Amino acid sequence: MMITESVNPESLDIDQKNSLEIVQLMNQNDQQVAQAVQKVLPEIARAIDLIVEAFQKGGRLFYIGAGTSGRLGIVDAAECPPTFGVEPEQVQGIIAGGYDAIVRAKEFAEDDPIQGWLDLQTRGFCAKDVLVGLATSGRTPYTCGALKEARKIGATTIAVFNNPDGVIQEYADVAIVPVVGPEVVTGSTRLKAGTAQKMVINMLSTASMIRSGRVIGNLLVDMKISCEKLQQRAVALLMRLADVSAEEAQQALDASGGVIRGALHKLHKGK
Repeated sequence: MMITESVNPESLDIDQKNSLEIVQLMNQNDQQVAQAVQKVLPEIARAIDLIVEAFQKGGRLFYIGAGTSGRLGIVDAAECPPTFGVEPEQVQGIIAGGYDAIVRAKEFAEDDPIQGWLDLQTRGFCAKDVLVGLATSGRTPYTCGALKEARKIGATTIAVFNNPDGVIQEYADVAIVPVVGPEVVTGSTRLKAGTAQKMVINMLSTASMIRSGRVIGNLLVDMKISCEKLQQRAVALLMRLADVSAEEAQQALDASGGVIRGALHKLHKGK
């Protein structure tokens, strides 16, 4: 039996517990997630190197998955443009069942081993791109089929899954396998397994963007200013990097049309 489908002996009586006892048990189990991810940091780092290499050659990053895994990929992809200033096409997420499946589960969509590759083709996926397949079981037909075909054309393939014997690793250049053990509710992999996948893809995208020069120090110099909070963050960022007053920072930001890098260049040039 797959680890993610096995019964957790610690939670056999979870239906008899009160609210505090339930969340205490869940929290205790969640502490296993970071430890599991820590064990696969070398594989994560290798995947990041491959993503950065692909970016340097004009390639893009794609996530593909079904259910929770697919939704996590879409969330990460959606957050990259405002956070790092990249075009929406640079990082993309694909889910089995299409965008309707983001808000309403389409479980049977994951059983089609061909559709994943067809969905990638509609995005113009090619050999210089990177495909990250997300599948807690490590055997989801939709995701496995996509990675298999992507590898055939010479694209870089990365698999993130939670069962060590997952067949998906056969189609991956890098296999990332954080083993988090059985869930507190049997088979509900949106819990520990999903959290582990979220942690991994946070690292994949964030570290790749850092390595690509999208961060100075630990500051988001390419973020898109889309609300008052980010406006204030941009001013504080410029004050720190250029050693100027808030007024000077705001003036430079206004003059650059809200582009932080442009404002930073103006401030440095004026000194």
